[in-house]
This record gives sequence, structure tokens and C-alpha cells, in this order.
Amino acid sequence: MSSPSALTDQLGRPLRDLRLSVTDRCNLRCTYCMPKDVFGPDFAFLPRNELLSFEELERLTRLFVAAGVQKLRLTGGEPLLRQGLPELIRRLHAIAGVQDIAMTTNGLLLPRYAAELKAAGLRRVTVSLDSLDPEVFGQMNGLGMHPDRVMDGIEAALQAGLPVKVNTVVQRGVNDAHLGELWRALKDRAVLRFIEFMDVGNHNGWNLEQVVPPAEVLARLGGDLTPVEAQYRGEVAARYRDAQGHEAGLITSVSRPFCGDCTRARLSAVGVLYTCLFAGSGLDLRAPLRDGQSDDQLSRLLAECWQARRDRYSEERGAATSAHHKVEMSHIGG
Repeated sequence: MSSPSALTDQLGRPLRDLRLSVTDRCNLRCTYCMPKDVFGPDFAFLPRNELLSFEELERLTRLFVAAGVQKLRLTGGEPLLRQGLPELIRRLHAIAGVQDIAMTTNGLLLPRYAAELKAAGLRRVTVSLDSLDPEVFGQMNGLGMHPDRVMDGIEAALQAGLPVKVNTVVQRGVNDAHLGELWRALKDRAVLRFIEFMDVGNHNGWNLEQVVPPAEVLARLGGDLTPVEAQYRGEVAARYRDAQGHEAGLITSVSRPFCGDCTRARLSAVGVLYTCLFAGSGLDLRAPLRDGQSDDQLSRLLAECWQARRDRYSEERGAATSAHHKVEMSHIGG
């Protein structure tokens, strides 16, 4: 098989990271991702036969790795709702060239699965937790879920030997007053990432006035944090450490866009390749895969898609993009 190698896009960005969505379903209704007034009890989620099978996910991942991908991240929806997920991780872990497999999760099911995920080859987890205040967190997750449920998941991951990062979406007037509490409670156990409220999807009610700039976030954490140099090209978080070595990261897609170094591709649960978190359309790989196209043919489609890529939505964000229809984050993860 003659696979593409060292792919770069129109802006010279290599393909290094692949985010694999394994389901569009979730057991929370976070306001910035799947608000319950849109994703209600009658919402029609994808039927199982439309999702990529584990065999299909493995095959496509092999082609992405041949094209330069080194790091994988499993996303959703909530990936732990996909039955048999450890088996998929075992398959992906066996692919030569895969250097890292991570997962983003809301943590609710980690007490049940963390040890099995670690044994299968998962290297680390990122857990979403927006506040330790029960009322604030219950409002943000849409279902009144208590933060202790997520804390139990973090503990289970740590007990299983999985390093933990915690993602917190920061919204002014919602949870920004509670960032210091979260930092103090978790900095000894996890790396924290504070994410600017972004205009992902089409239903999260994004408002620029709710974006909290990085200097203000740092001040709320205590002000004794100093910047750390990036470890590699395409690192999303601007990292900071305190005197004791605790690390916080700021992900600033709005105030300080990082499109110029983006090395991430996203494959939806139905096999559509998206080259940007804010993309409105993508390349369907499931149809040619199920129609019997060869690995060489699929690799050419992948290469042509990445080599034509010019995405830099966050650098262009403004009036011109306000009406831009975007894929829902529940289809491609964060």
C-alpha cells in the first residue's frame, strides 16, 4: 500500500493528532454543548448501524497514522456510552506508530471502567468539570448532576494509574467566580485546563461578553503562576506553573487564536472527516469505505482533504463568520 506521508496543509500545518468520536450520545446536557432544550427526550440520535464499527475505526485510524498521525483522542458525545470501548482501545493500541491514546469524558462512568480502560492501553483521561459548586455545576450540566459524581470518576482514574487533566469551560457570570476553588481543590491531583467559552455548534447561545480573558483567569487562580514554554508545535494550552510545580493551562481560542499551529483532524462517529472544530462540512469516508474502496483509494481521499485545508476559523472569527453553520460538538468532540 502506498500511503501518504508527511502531509501538510495549505498553511504548512502537519497532520499529527486525530480525534475519534465514537458516539453522538451523552448522559449530560451541558449548556455549551448539548443544551437540553435542543437535545431533549425526543431528540433523534444516530442509529447504531450508522456509527463506524470498531473494525472500520481501526482501519481508518491505520490510514491516518500512515499519513502522520501520532496521537489519538477518543471523544463523543460521551465516549463511555459506546458499548465495548476497551476493545476499541486494544485495537488502536496495537497499531504501530500510535504514541498516545487519550480520552475526553465527563467522568460519570469512570468508576466502572477506568481499570479496564487502562489495561486496554488508554494512557490518560481528560475529565470535564466546570465547578465544584453543586448549584452552578448542576445548571451548567443541564441535569442537576452533583460534582461529587465527577470527583468520584477522577479518583477512579487516578487509582487505575491514569493521569488526569480537568477541562473547565469558563463563562462570565456563570462559573468564573469559582475558578480559584476548583484550582485549589484539584491542583495536587490533576492538570487543570481553563477553556474560553467558544461558539461551537449552533445552539449554545455564545456571547462574546461571557468570554473571560486569560489575565483575569490567572488572577482568579491566585496570581503566582509563571508561563512555561510549549512542549511541541500545535500545543493548544498556554501553560503556567506555580512555585510548587502545579500546572494550569489556558485554552484561548477567542482572545488568542492558535489556528496557525493546529495539527488536529476530527473523525465523526459516522466517518466524516472534519479539519476544524468549527467546520460546517467535511469529507465522508464511511461511504467509500463501505463501498469497497481500497486502502490506497481511501488514503488518497484523506491526503487530498488535508492538503487542501486552509481552516483558520478562530483567526477569522467576527461578523463574517457569525452566520456560519457549524457541525455540533457532540458529533466531533472538543
